[in-house]
Parts: sequence; structure tokens; C-alpha cells
Amino acid sequence: MTPPASLLLLVAAVSAVRLVELAVSRRNARWASARGGTEYGRRHYAPMVVLHVCLLLGILAEAALAGRAFTPRLGWPCLAVLTLAQAGRAWCMRALGPQWNTRVLVVPTAPLVTTGPYRWMRHPNYLIVAVEGIALPLVHTAWITALLFTLANTVWLVIRIRTENRVLWPTPNGTVTAARL
Repeated sequence: MTPPASLLLLVAAVSAVRLVELAVSRRNARWASARGGTEYGRRHYAPMVVLHVCLLLGILAEAALAGRAFTPRLGWPCLAVLTLAQAGRAWCMRALGPQWNTRVLVVPTAPLVTTGPYRWMRHPNYLIVAVEGIALPLVHTAWITALLFTLANTVWLVIRIRTENRVLWPTPNGTVTAARL
């Protein structure tokens, strides 16, 4: 069975947005590099990319193999949440400006951003990714993909957030204290 055309269109649109984000990330990486930026957590970047590709492919596969359909009662609210998540990510990107990246790049002279959603929480973009990882598959009731992505993403987020906390808010001896988490 083939995934519905509406799902193919949705996954294509999300993929196009991700490609734009990667282009912005590359541009911002050049900006960071020109200012002495250092990358941290390189080892967990490739698994993150694979995880996000598997999310998109998993949605298509589950819809096709298990005959998952668009159920208006679930699909429309999930599509609305997905749209809000995209707006949230744009807000994060705007707040961080050239410091936004898909990699952990730290520019020593750049100030820590505390505006936009970063005024209220340290890692709003990861909350958005988590919400998106549930809402996107559920648009077409791909609940197995939503569950598997959420479990794998949780493991990855623990690693990623620890890395970012360690390099953005280090203690004098280089570790992150419980008070800083």
C-alpha cells in the first residue's frame, strides 16, 4: 500500500523545511568558525540526523504498511500543534540569530541568549522537537513511529542537553552542578 498523497506532501514539506534549516545551520557554522567557535558533541550529531530521517521514513512506512489513515479528530489537532511547533522553532532561530545551529557550536565572545523563548527556559527548541516528534506522526495515526521516535529522542536529548549545559554553563572546574541544570 502507498502512503496517502496528503501524507507524502506533509513529509515533503517538513523535509524541505529541514533542508532550509540545514542551510541556515551551515551558514551560521561559518559565522561561528570565523569568530573562533568550537564544536562540541560531534559524536552524537550523526545519530541525531539518522534519528530524524528515520522519523520521516517511519511515518511513511507505518502509514503504508499498517494502513494508517488521516483521522480528523486526531489529525487536525496534531497538524495545528505541528504548525505551532514550526512557529516555535522560527522563534528560537530568530532569538539565537547567527548562534542558532543544529550542532553545538560555542563562540567564546558571543553572549548567552536570554531573549525570546530563552527568557523562560534553556532549551526550548528541544521541547519543540519532542512535541513535533509526537504530533507529526500522529497526523496520520502513526503511533508506533511517534512512540519509537520519542523513546530514542529522549535518550539523544539527555546526551545533547548535558553537552550543551556543560559548555554553556560550566562551573570553575568544568562540570555542571545540579543547581545549574
